[in-house]
Amino acid sequence: MNAPAATDAPPPVLEVKGLKKHFPVRKGLLSRHVGKVYAVDGVSFHIGPGETLGLVGESGCGKSTVGRTVLRLIDPTEGTIWLSGRDVTHLSKTDMRSVRREMQIIFQDPYSSLNPRMSAGDIVGELLRVHGLGTVAERQDWVASLFERVGLSHAQMKSFPHEFSGGQRQRIGIARALALNPKLIVGDEPVSALDVSIQAQVINLLMDLQREFRLSYLFVAHDLAVVEHISHRIAVMYLGRIVEYTDKRTLFTNPQHPYTEALLSAVPVPDPQLRRKKMVLQGDVPSPINPPSGCHFHTRCPYAEERCRIESPALREIAPGHTVACHLR
Repeated sequence: MNAPAATDAPPPVLEVKGLKKHFPVRKGLLSRHVGKVYAVDGVSFHIGPGETLGLVGESGCGKSTVGRTVLRLIDPTEGTIWLSGRDVTHLSKTDMRSVRREMQIIFQDPYSSLNPRMSAGDIVGELLRVHGLGTVAERQDWVASLFERVGLSHAQMKSFPHEFSGGQRQRIGIARALALNPKLIVGDEPVSALDVSIQAQVINLLMDLQREFRLSYLFVAHDLAVVEHISHRIAVMYLGRIVEYTDKRTLFTNPQHPYTEALLSAVPVPDPQLRRKKMVLQGDVPSPINPPSGCHFHTRCPYAEERCRIESPALREIAPGHTVACHLR
């Protein structure tokens, strides 16, 4: 497959096409293969330099799996992943070593994502040591500057993770992600485990760092208020597929997919005088082991027609930069 065609716009930092990740289901003493979990089922998107793409949806829709597959922490079943114009889909572990300097991750849990036996400074500096960058003194200076940049004191480099609060631990995780000067950072719900006041501080820090280092973010979250604040464009996922994909202003003012409407109707309105029509979805999310035929959302959609139960809708552009997977749009 050839690289994506060049255009007048700057080439994307990340371009994903037709990404699928299916996990085998095995049962019995002989571990017979009895099915698949369709965690990610044909996802395509791109992220430009200095841009944030928010990836939202209910728990279990495949958001985190997309992020980890993009980073090649798990291998894709199908599809292609381009990083800065280079196809990294099938690179070996050895070849991926140099590529990993360009993409990093901030994990959801600031407690379990840090090694409790290492000091904070060693946690951040470990990446530099593994990649053989700089002398010991140079690494110490760079780690100290990163601590200062994320709002920590260089004196805290000798402290261990249990000596920090949750917000401070996540700042250590952010400093670790910045250590190798990456182009792309995947945030796997990086603020969901933090208090609301600390969430705002961390989000503002991420936005400041993005402007300073021209970082690109794939921001995985389920909180639409957080996604609206930090994202430039938003992709809404349901049961392994993207059902709506557009800029944040359009998504919040003119949602087109019924699932997006339901998500937005659940967001609290700060003005008690305003009334928003609630759209309550019926039933539970279907199992990704046996997803419904046709449109995956038809079992919960109040507008579903017979065609929705049979034919799977393609993700098509209904307006410039606005794509929706729905037969009714």
